[in-house]
Order: sequence, then C-alpha cells, then structure tokens
Amino acid sequence: MKTLNYGLLGCGMMGQEHIRNILLLENCRVHAIHEPDESMRNAAKALVPDVVFHSSLEELISDELIDCLVIVSPNYMHVDQLKKITTLRTLPILVEKPLATEPEDEIFIADLIKSYASPIWVAMEYRYMPPLASFIEKCDEVTGGVRMLTIREHRFPFLEKVNDWNRLNKHSGGTLVEKCCHFFDLMRLVLQAEPTRVMASGAQMVNHLDEVYNGERSDIWDAAYAIFDFDNGTKAMLELSMFAEGSEFQEHITAVGPNGKIECLIPGPTRFWPSHLGDPPEPKLIISPRKPCGASVVEVKVDEKILAAGDHHGSTFYQHQGFRRVVLGEQQPEVTLDDGWQAVKMGMAAQQSSNQSKVIEF
Repeated sequence: MKTLNYGLLGCGMMGQEHIRNILLLENCRVHAIHEPDESMRNAAKALVPDVVFHSSLEELISDELIDCLVIVSPNYMHVDQLKKITTLRTLPILVEKPLATEPEDEIFIADLIKSYASPIWVAMEYRYMPPLASFIEKCDEVTGGVRMLTIREHRFPFLEKVNDWNRLNKHSGGTLVEKCCHFFDLMRLVLQAEPTRVMASGAQMVNHLDEVYNGERSDIWDAAYAIFDFDNGTKAMLELSMFAEGSEFQEHITAVGPNGKIECLIPGPTRFWPSHLGDPPEPKLIISPRKPCGASVVEVKVDEKILAAGDHHGSTFYQHQGFRRVVLGEQQPEVTLDDGWQAVKMGMAAQQSSNQSKVIEF
C-alpha cells in the first residue's frame, strides 16, 4: 500500500499532537511542515527527524510529494490560508477548529463548499473521544429521544500559545468560538437539529485580567452560559468555567428524554491533571432509566498508546483514522465545511447575545 505523505501548516502544541497521531497510522508519514516559529520547528523535528521544513505556505503546497494537508495554524489565519491553498492546488484537507473567526467569512465558506474539488474535513475532536462517541451512540436508546442536552466544562485557563495569539478576541474569534465550537457541534450532532435562537451571558471574570500584549489588554472570556432553542423543539445549554482546574471531571454532559437520562463524565488531560488529586478517574457513562430501577455506570477505557499521543482522550487518533480513509477515497468527511461553519456561527451568536444583552434569532 502506498505511504501517504502529510503536509502540516503549523506545528505548535496541537500540531505536535497531530504529528504523534499520524505516526500511529499505518503507511502514513509526516513529510513536510511550514512553521515560522523556531522552537516549534525544533519540537516537531524531535518527533520526525527526517521532516522537510518549507519557508512559506506556497513552498509547502508546491511540494509534489504531499498527498494531503493538515492546517494547524492560529484561528485567524485559517480562512486566508484556505483562500491561498485552494487556488494553488487541490488536496484533501483537515483544518483545525474553529474553521473561521469573522461573520463575513460565511461567503467564502459557502463558495468553497460548491467549488473545491477535494474533500475538506473540519477537526472536531470531541466527537471522537471514546466516552463521548459511546454517549452519542446510546443517547436515543437510553432517553427515548433527547429533549434536553446540558454540557458543562470546568477546566484550566487557556494555555500559552506562540506570540500569545489566543489572548485576544480578534485573533481567536472569542472564547465561545475558539473553545466552545466543539460543544455547539455536539449539540447539533446529538439533537439532529438546527438552532433557532440563543440567550447567553459571558465575561472575563478571573483569568488574564491584568495581561497586556503589544499594548492591547487581553479581552478573552473565561466563563459563560449559553442556552439554545432548536427547530425540533429541543433545548441545549452550555456552562463554561475556565478557572476550575481542580475539578474531578472536566466535562459533564447530560442528555434527558422521556425514557431516562444518560451522563458522560470525562476527566481533564492527563498531563494537566493536578497531582494532589491522585490518579485521574476513568471516563464513564451513567445511565439512569426514568422508571426507578437503579442507575448503571460504565467505564470507558482508552488504549494507553493512543492516550499518550494527545490531550483529547484518543479522539485525534480516531479522527485521523477517518481522515486517512477520506484521503484514500474510501469515505467522505464526517465533519463537513457546513458543520464547521454552523458551530462557529453558534459561538458568534452567543457572544453577540451576551454583548447586546438580548436573545439572538438565527
């Protein structure tokens, strides 16, 4: 079988996670990277000693050995880079979330959906976390049809990134786009519906209050609530706190329907786990039928080798398995450009709702 040669646009923290997981795939190698930051290049070279570094995006795209491209650059660069890439060459692309950061990007995304001849997969790793994948699979059976979905994330603050790009909304798209598009994607996936309106409240409450970057004060939020109505009558809510790193479980997701409820509990990434809490717990599902007959608890284990390759409980590996099949022509992307844009759009609307203190209609 032919070895697939991957090109990477960016090899920061998340880029290195992609590299480690690509290396676990059969007949796949990271051939070339474009990354302006020397320290990130050195970290990537330690993982792939024979990798080729290109000095520009254009040089990377012109490398004829590349079979596919993974975009892992800062959020605000994604659309401009896609504009260049898609005019220079037709390659299968995996682009990290969020797909875009500005409302006006919708026009380009709509055109790209119609015009680009190769598949594009938007990286929504949370779909592929084994505990969440199991939760999604069992939702309708346990609940009898989900009517209410609640997602709570209590986690650590934003990590430091190259040139601190994630400390400013103009670069990240804002917390509800940057961080929470994952959760809005899950809402659409679980409920199989589209949002009709949102009411939200978010703020910068504890973290980054006194931080200044190149004369600009950090304005990134660290807490929010967002409540959505959907076109099939269902409702969903997000609760986010990014100053709760001592929590036993980072994510707690609950789906409720006429027959019962199912909960998914996921601890934070192992390398950020507070040592004073001892060993982290296993991810688990709690299944509670509506009729009183006792809840059942199911632990969801992840292969240690896959778990060690990233901070997302193995999801990046399973996502890459699917993307590899896309590159080989064996399937279509499971997370489309439209999925990526709709998740961003939900985040933007929630931020608008909070900023304007009003309900936003879709």
